[in-house]
Amino acid sequence: MTSVLKAKLNAPAAFTLSLDKIPMISTRVAVLTDIPALVAMMREFYAESNYALDARWAAEAFSVVLRDSSRGIAWIVSEGEEPMGYVVVTFRLSMEFGGSDAFIDDLFVSARHRRRGIARTALETAFADCRRRGVLAIHVETGADSVAAKSLYRSFGLEDRKRLLLTTRLTTRCESLLNEKHQQIDRESK
Repeated sequence: MTSVLKAKLNAPAAFTLSLDKIPMISTRVAVLTDIPALVAMMREFYAESNYALDARWAAEAFSVVLRDSSRGIAWIVSEGEEPMGYVVVTFRLSMEFGGSDAFIDDLFVSARHRRRGIARTALETAFADCRRRGVLAIHVETGADSVAAKSLYRSFGLEDRKRLLLTTRLTTRCESLLNEKHQQIDRESK
C-alpha cells in the first residue's frame, strides 16, 4: 500500500504535497555496469582538484574493487536514478590494530548535490558495512585546509593521530599526466 502524506498547512488544495513524488536518496553497492558513472564522477572530482585522470586506469581500478570484495567496496548514492556521489573503501591487514582495517579511498559528492547530507549518508553506509565485516579501524586522508571534510570526518570519530602519511609513487604515470594537463592549461591561457 502506497502512503501519501498531504500537508495542507492552511494553504489552498493546490499546495498539497505528495511524498510519493519526492525522489528518495538511496545508497547501494556499485556493480560493474556502474563503472562509466563512477569514472564520470571521479573525473568531476579530479577536475575540481586540478588533477589529471587516466579514465582507463580509473575504470580498471574500479573493476578490481568491484570484482573482489576482499580488496574493497564502492557505493553509489543516488536520488532516484541519478548518481549524486560515491564512496570507495579499501581493506588491508593492520599489524597495529591486530586485524582488518579500512581506508576511505575516495569520497565524492557532485557540487550540485552538496550540503544535503549525501556524504554523511555515504559514510554511514561505509561504516555500517565495515562494522559488519569486523573491521577494527578506519582511516582517511584529507587536505589540511578542508574544513568541511575534517568536520564531517571528526563527526564519525576520525581524528588526527599526529602522524604523517608518507607516500612514494612507484610509477610516473600520474605525474606525467598532471604535467601534461598543466602544460595544456598554460598553452590555453596564452
